[in-house]
Amino acid sequence: MNEKSLFKSAILTLVIVVTIVLSFEIYLRNKGVVIDYDDGPPLWSDKRAMVYEPSDKAIVFIGSSRIKYDLDMATWKSLTNVHPIQLAIEGSCPRPILEDLANDPNFKGKLVIDVTEGLFFSMAPPNLETAIERIKYFHDRTPAQLASFELNKVLESQFVFLNKDYFSLNAQLDGLGIQSRPGVFMMPYFPRNFSMITFDRQHYMTDEFVANTAEINQVKSNWVFFAKMAMSAPPTPPKVYDAIFKSVTENINKIKARGGEVVFVRTPSSGDYYKGESMGFPRDKFWERLLKETDCQGIHFMGYPAMDHFDCPEFSHLKLSDAVLFTKAFFNELGKQKGFTDLQSKNSQTN
Repeated sequence: MNEKSLFKSAILTLVIVVTIVLSFEIYLRNKGVVIDYDDGPPLWSDKRAMVYEPSDKAIVFIGSSRIKYDLDMATWKSLTNVHPIQLAIEGSCPRPILEDLANDPNFKGKLVIDVTEGLFFSMAPPNLETAIERIKYFHDRTPAQLASFELNKVLESQFVFLNKDYFSLNAQLDGLGIQSRPGVFMMPYFPRNFSMITFDRQHYMTDEFVANTAEINQVKSNWVFFAKMAMSAPPTPPKVYDAIFKSVTENINKIKARGGEVVFVRTPSSGDYYKGESMGFPRDKFWERLLKETDCQGIHFMGYPAMDHFDCPEFSHLKLSDAVLFTKAFFNELGKQKGFTDLQSKNSQTN
């Protein structure tokens, strides 16, 4: 094959590939798919690098998925110029991230820790490798990875088909709903409209999801599945809980010793799901003990009329309109906590 033929073949291949990609993009856009970001190690690391901002300019959030859904970034930014840094990881225990921040001598800022008891106090935290992977990625990032992230940021902000969690081949296969079988375990599948992600790492469920009873029930059944898995595990010995409280206290003391401030928050869950969490982790034995041993302030949603009435569509996370209301109420209460009283609203800053 001569050079001219090779060139024609290359052009034809390029045209075919571009046509297929653009056709797929147009197809997804027509189905109402919107921009969504890959919430992997590069994006998490981009936010992790921001924790060194002055404590009066930024505030760091760690935890599990609830704080990612319930803290509405746009609302927070409308209330204050203090930059919110979202480091929570869905389905994961925040203790490894707390330890990473505690062992970082350059972190001296404000920290809010979201507590989902079943994850926070877990003897063998689920998705532990996810947190460890992201921490390692941040500390080992190369210039090539930084450049790749900047390129991906531009592309992901323009093309919806790049959502690998739902449109990659493996994701499409997972979406077929294939049942587990002997020797093969299939993780529960979450509808795409339940788990949209912004560049600020905020999760949100779409209005389409909230209106779709079948998808809501699917996610509810997923939570029931995970709850049954947790209940089938051996009881956690008291000494394990003692060790968890001890390690959390030690890490928080390291942050406080450098001038940092820490507050705990218990974000909303509802219905029988919250009742089950309360039975498994009684408030006095876990939440109150956590505040006492760490000598930290805490905001439990059940203690405030502006927060205690939310009904989570799938038991565990707030829909976007409720996240707006929760964020406003949470911001007001957070500004009353010791070490956070300088968290000024934009109105007070301009007066």
